[in-house]
Amino acid sequence: MIRIGAIVLNVSDSARAAEFWGAALGYQPAGNPDFLVPASGEAPRVHLDEDDRTHLDLWTDSAAEQRAEVDRLVALGATRVEWDYPEGADFIVLADPDGTLFCVIDTSA
Repeated sequence: MIRIGAIVLNVSDSARAAEFWGAALGYQPAGNPDFLVPASGEAPRVHLDEDDRTHLDLWTDSAAEQRAEVDRLVALGATRVEWDYPEGADFIVLADPDGTLFCVIDTSA
């Protein structure tokens, strides 16, 4: 089942953003200081990124589920986005009907 795994926020200062969003949400660093996770409970992580644009990362549990979800989302009106994927990429970039980008990620990769 597809789920919001991460919310990627474009920030100008990762350390300042981590301090603010950690305190605001009750999140804590998860190994990498740019990844914040809830101190308790299950919720999407927050990924602070100075280079990437703000977007959702939707997680799937397998490559087969990723393909099925991409097909389902395209049938709902999403479009595939031309992207320069790195070798072995675990994500597929789509755009919603308004053109907002988001990623569908195979977390088993």
